[in-house]
Amino acid sequence: MKSEGSAMPPGVDWVPVDTALDRLRGALHPVTGTETIATARAAARILAQDCIARRSNPPQPNSAVDGYGFGHAAISEGSQRLPLVDGRAAAGQPWPHPVPEGSAIRILTGATLPDGVDTVVLEENTTIDGAAVMFDGPVRHGSNTRKAGEDVAEGSPALPAGHKLRAPDLALLSALGISHVTVHRPLRVGVLSTGDEIIASPDLPALPHQIWDANRPMLLSLAAGWGYEPVDLGHAPDSDDAVRERLNDGARCADVILTSGGASAGDEDHVSALLKSHGTLSSWRIALKPGRPLVLAKWEGVPVFGLPGNPVAALVCSLVFARPALSLLAGAGWTVPRGFTVPAAFTKRKKAGRREYLRARLNAEGRAEVFPSEGSGRISGLSWADGLVELPDEAAEIGPDTSVRYIPYTSFGLV
Repeated sequence: MKSEGSAMPPGVDWVPVDTALDRLRGALHPVTGTETIATARAAARILAQDCIARRSNPPQPNSAVDGYGFGHAAISEGSQRLPLVDGRAAAGQPWPHPVPEGSAIRILTGATLPDGVDTVVLEENTTIDGAAVMFDGPVRHGSNTRKAGEDVAEGSPALPAGHKLRAPDLALLSALGISHVTVHRPLRVGVLSTGDEIIASPDLPALPHQIWDANRPMLLSLAAGWGYEPVDLGHAPDSDDAVRERLNDGARCADVILTSGGASAGDEDHVSALLKSHGTLSSWRIALKPGRPLVLAKWEGVPVFGLPGNPVAALVCSLVFARPALSLLAGAGWTVPRGFTVPAAFTKRKKAGRREYLRARLNAEGRAEVFPSEGSGRISGLSWADGLVELPDEAAEIGPDTSVRYIPYTSFGLV
């Protein structure tokens, strides 16, 4: 990675993105406790135990259509005429008597198949003649019926531990008679901004040499959007005492802490200096653009991620590194974003050495266009984009219609 033509400065041990992800995955484990709650209130919660079906779905054989049910053994090819039982079977209103061989019964969608019925003919394919139903054969055995348990069988796994519950999952669990689930407690994500140049809120005055905090609202929103409990740890100036106080607060009320700024090795990088003096610190220079420094440490036993202070780099590092790491800490396992190949609508010559993430969006033709500037201070590009184009570690020559990997924001859980 230090060869001629590389984009990497010499003399630094640069860590490839995939190596950094593997290190993170190996260093972390779930940190949240568990609780049992009603299924109806469990949306967005992460299962801590497998869910087992209490009964089959459907619980009994039933009709898939409105029509007429009968025993298949009584029919043959050609025209059929079967006398009708004086009654009907409907969903929630089962017919309590056996249907005699050679007879048929009016049956509606979802109705339990009465004894003697194993096949249903669709209403539109029949003619009624007084007290009989007529239709043309042949009719396949079991047509228009559902078997008991053909969806999920009693005692079988319905959803695995680690699954994040969505609205369709609540429907499935409820249909299987699972009224309560054991889930992980929501991960509490503390967010701390640092830096003398930062003003905590845009409703406060800022001098020309100061900037309003963009990272904290962004990271708090990310945590909430991922289904975690955001914990605002505020802003700390470049002071060991101030940073230490906020980290102590975070250790008391959060399961993991995200900091932005102070993650490098400069004179005012108090986050990395404090973490190094206080305990074990891993500080990596990631072969990544934008965003190089990434800190992983523990403060009073609580994992701390030191993100770059630049908002563009902070978001990219959050999506690439923090999202899978927080998912693992929360009990949902490691996540990998789904990207897909699209033609490029831009031109770029990339040097070898670093993986690059370009702010991008798809145009009307389904091609990936990128933000006009790669400047890491151009926060507007984050809002302009609806995803990222990921360029490989190796050198690349991109031109119009070159295939590139596009990862939409939604694949990172950003909506």
